Amino acid sequence: MCPQSPRPAPDPAPARTAAPDGRVTVAVITRRASVLRTLDALAALPEQPPVIVVDNGIDDTTLTAIRRHPAAVRVLRPGRNTGALGRNLAARHARTPYVAFSDDDSWWEPGSLGRAADVLDAHPRLGLLAARTLVGADGTEDPLNDVLAASPLPRETDLPGRPVLGFLGCACVVRRDAFLAAGGYHPVLFFGGEETLLAYDLAAGGWGVAYEPSLTARHHPEPSHRTDRGHLQLRNEILTLWLRRPVPVALRASARLAAAALTGRPAARPALRGVLTRLPAALARRRRLPPHVERAARLLDGPTPATTRESTPA
Repeated sequence: MCPQSPRPAPDPAPARTAAPDGRVTVAVITRRASVLRTLDALAALPEQPPVIVVDNGIDDTTLTAIRRHPAAVRVLRPGRNTGALGRNLAARHARTPYVAFSDDDSWWEPGSLGRAADVLDAHPRLGLLAARTLVGADGTEDPLNDVLAASPLPRETDLPGRPVLGFLGCACVVRRDAFLAAGGYHPVLFFGGEETLLAYDLAAGGWGVAYEPSLTARHHPEPSHRTDRGHLQLRNEILTLWLRRPVPVALRASARLAAAALTGRPAARPALRGVLTRLPAALARRRRLPPHVERAARLLDGPTPATTRESTPA
């Protein structure tokens, strides 16, 4: 948990509308005081979204500040660190048709939530919209933006944007009913690289998943954010294969991870231990993808081994 530090004011927002938009709730999972900057930015949005914060282990001082914050915040306290599953809890408590996700180091640009709601209103089969992500104060393009934009999946006439099977968890907006019907984020994965499995399950349920770069999320990660989660990303990529993909695909990727662990590649050994620990639970919950979703997944299986990829596949 990071110590609280002065938080810069969010970028100036356009004049607020006379009434809240009323279609999108923002769900935030947090363990850090940096969530207060996220709430500052969300409070300045013209859409005036209701905000649900899931307490994954914040300190009492930050909790008090959240409760007093001018954003319309509802705090859920499950009494433990729920990881990404806290987003499921928030979605169950939301009372709007759509739910946008932020982390304690991310927020949405003014107007993006309203545009997302308009797109979801216009496309009833759309289950999830992945947004363009800008990183840091200088607004650097997240490398995942180009990956999603280059998705080889064929366009679908009843969906907007580019069809994808991946996204960034803090930069997406979901149709609440579709998200809950798909089961939300999976308990075996808990946290780190959990997005692809949700995209698979949405597609298996007949819902569309699309990248729409006209929506923008801002992400200001802590310097250690990516390195701390490297082994979780690797672990969950392999577990996702065991949960949904053909056995030969999962076996090959597992063998590559084992080989990387033997050669001492950083993060490979803890990732392999995590796979072995959680594999029985994954096998007990294994469910093959429908043929059309498996075909789409194979289109996205590039030649790069799972143990050397750095970002979530499209």
